[in-house]
Amino acid sequence: MQARPLSELSGGWRMRVALAAVLFAEPDLLLLDEPTNHLDLEAALWLERFLRRYRHSFVLVSHDRQLLNAATTSTLHLDAGKLALYSGAFDTFLRVRREKAERQAALARRQQQQREHLQGFIDRFRYKASKARQAQSRVKALARLEPVPLIADAGPVTLRLPQPPELSPPLLALDRVSTGYALGEPVLSRLDLRLDPDDRIALLGANGNGKTTLARLLAGRLAPLSGQMTRSPKLSCGFFAQHQIEEMRPDASAFDHLAALMPEALPEIVRARLGGFGFGQDKAFVPVGELSGGERARLNLALVTHDAPSLLILDEPTNHLDMETREALVTALADYSGAVILVSHDWHLVELVADRLWLVEGGTVRPFDGDIEAYRERLLEGEDGGAADASRQPPGRRRVDRRDAAERRLAMGPLRQKARLAESTAARLTAEQQTLDRSLAAPGAFGGRGAALEAALKRRAELARLIEAAEAEWLAAESAIEQMAQA
Repeated sequence: MQARPLSELSGGWRMRVALAAVLFAEPDLLLLDEPTNHLDLEAALWLERFLRRYRHSFVLVSHDRQLLNAATTSTLHLDAGKLALYSGAFDTFLRVRREKAERQAALARRQQQQREHLQGFIDRFRYKASKARQAQSRVKALARLEPVPLIADAGPVTLRLPQPPELSPPLLALDRVSTGYALGEPVLSRLDLRLDPDDRIALLGANGNGKTTLARLLAGRLAPLSGQMTRSPKLSCGFFAQHQIEEMRPDASAFDHLAALMPEALPEIVRARLGGFGFGQDKAFVPVGELSGGERARLNLALVTHDAPSLLILDEPTNHLDMETREALVTALADYSGAVILVSHDWHLVELVADRLWLVEGGTVRPFDGDIEAYRERLLEGEDGGAADASRQPPGRRRVDRRDAAERRLAMGPLRQKARLAESTAARLTAEQQTLDRSLAAPGAFGGRGAALEAALKRRAELARLIEAAEAEWLAAESAIEQMAQA
């Protein structure tokens, strides 16, 4: 594999090569822009653990919520051309920002009440001689009331998948099926699987194990080499794959692409369908070459679901999607009444969407007995040279392992609580420090009063010390948790 041209490798393997080239050099400052795109769950987990142990600084741009929470200790938020630094990982940033927005909204409401009170006095007594001076002072007070800047949330992202017709189960049934490519050995064998209309199944397994081969078989793009495969006569399949995005015509618009697949539909029907995937009038007729990666991914979803398929196969659908659109996809899949086969490195997406897991490994596919967290623990044990494949262990051994794992989680409870408390304290103190910094930076801070200014500076220094102590306690607790997990 090391001697093969990169052009022959899949996107996942090419991403591994790119990561190897930069990670093994161990630069003092590592800059990573969406490094988990095209990676499988195994490689994404490896990268997560590598970054947690990285000895130097790194800046990570990612829409992978799991990676951000596991690997980062600060969050730098870019909004409306301004940067704000938050102490803590992504979930902490979300909570602190939400609390900040709530505080600012409450302050804005109080200020509006104050404005209305002052304006009411002015309107009543502006022209009354005995109250003219008081009214004038309130005019000046009203002029000094600067509007409280509110945190503007982006408009909600919505995705609407067309609903398929109801079909009787099963949609697919495989009996001792083997499949692969011409003139070669079967890639997958001994397949005994069933797919029903309401199934939500995620495919697990490392790159090269055959997940795409299985997806192509289920989509009808690959024929069985042996065995029997039964398909519902009216079954249609929508297959989302990354190469489809790259094959779009750059000079044609989103409307052109979808209208070509729906030749009998009226233009307003095509536009309405595009609107369900976030393409308003301003974007529907823009050439694809000028669309962002996320917009092209949304267009690809619209194209593969144009005929309301009863089976939707999604191969890394969240590459290039921002977090809001990923959450919108979760909601859309929850509303979708057809079956879903999901291949994704996004732990968050798999956890929220899939209710069954199939493991593609050892040249076959079998249901995985456990949830996505159990699979994650299995991978971690494998990386640490720990237990062998749990499915090959005797039932008694698996019960002992589960009990030991439960005891470890119980023992880590106090440490996790300590880490959460320290993290929350650091976030709260950092928010207070940022508020104080803005007050200190304002013109004429504290009205030039020496005592008030001195107290503010003293509190600023105290906050810096408290934040440092809280962060040190937080990191110590996290380190203890990690050591206990590896024991």
